[in-house]
Parts: sequence; C-alpha cells; structure tokens
Amino acid sequence: MRDISLTETIAPKPPDVRGSILRTGIYAGALLIIVMWGALVAANRIASLEPYALERNAISYSLFLLFMFIPVARFWNRPLPMFASAVIAWVLFAVAYEAAGMVFFNLYDSLQHGPLLILMEGLFVYGLFAAGSWVMEMVLHARHHTIEPARKRVH
Repeated sequence: MRDISLTETIAPKPPDVRGSILRTGIYAGALLIIVMWGALVAANRIASLEPYALERNAISYSLFLLFMFIPVARFWNRPLPMFASAVIAWVLFAVAYEAAGMVFFNLYDSLQHGPLLILMEGLFVYGLFAAGSWVMEMVLHARHHTIEPARKRVH
C-alpha cells in the first residue's frame, strides 16, 4: 500500500464513455435487427396476418423508430458519442439487412433500397441529429455565457 501525503490530491477519474458507446450501439443494433427480422417474417411467412397488414406495418415502423432513437436519447448532449454509438448500431443493421436480402429474395427490388443506400441514409440521419445536438449545445452555451473578445483592443 502506498503512503499518501497530505499535499497529494486524489482526483476522481472521469467515467469511461467508450464502454457505454459500444454497449448502446450493440444493443440498439440488435433491437433494430430483431424488429427487421420480425417484420420480414410476419410479412412474408405468416399468411394469417395479411388482413392486418396496415396494423402490422404500423407496429413495425413504430418499434423501428423507437429503437432507432436509442443512441440519440442516450447521448443527447454529447454529439460525438451519439454519432459513434449510432454508427455502430446502423452498421450492424445494414449487415443484417444484407443477410436478409439473401434469405428473402427480391427484398432489395421490392423496397428499392440496397444495403449501401440503407447504410448511407442511416448515417445521414444520425449525422443530422449529432450536428443538431452540437448546434443546440453551442446556442445554449452562448445564451448562458457572455461573449467576450479573446484579447483587448490596442489603441
């Protein structure tokens, strides 16, 4: 055991955000994958749900949007962790979408979206949320602190 003198201060370490970024991204990606596979199976393999197609699709869309916003809600005031977590989730989803295209034939033709386009659209949406979060952070910071010049004027 070390001897700590009175002049030495023990500062608490800041929490490690990397673990929560990875964990949130994996969980959100897994939930998106489960919703996608459930919706595809319900639409293509369970014929008894065909009369309820509107309700089935509304439930699938609602769950998908809810789970898509998990990284946004988790890291609302931190744009970089938000985007990193969302990228992890969306890449997992895009890979699963690629695999779903191998199982469900004509998936890309019927949805008119290939895996790369899905990946780009998701990254664009999450990028907008991260940029919006950053801008709101700057606006709130500017409202609460006076803006002073960096140096004084020379006469």
